[in-house]
Amino acid sequence: MSPVPGSYAVDGRDGRIGLVIGHAGSFVQLRPPGGGVQWNCPPQVLHDAPPSAVLAARVRELNWQSRMP
Repeated sequence: MSPVPGSYAVDGRDGRIGLVIGHAGSFVQLRPPGGGVQWNCPPQVLHDAPPSAVLAARVRELNWQSRMP
């Protein structure tokens, strides 16, 4: 799987959902919804995030943005 930046994906190693930030070498860079430390994930272990997880992630992102000055 080679997700596009701005989409959500699930890291198959631990089940975390992340916002795709970009690609670094052979890895996909993910960031937790709502901010946090990004991490690298091999693309072969990524899979599409289910619609319910994407909705929850978008709500977290919007809540995080609403708290910003």
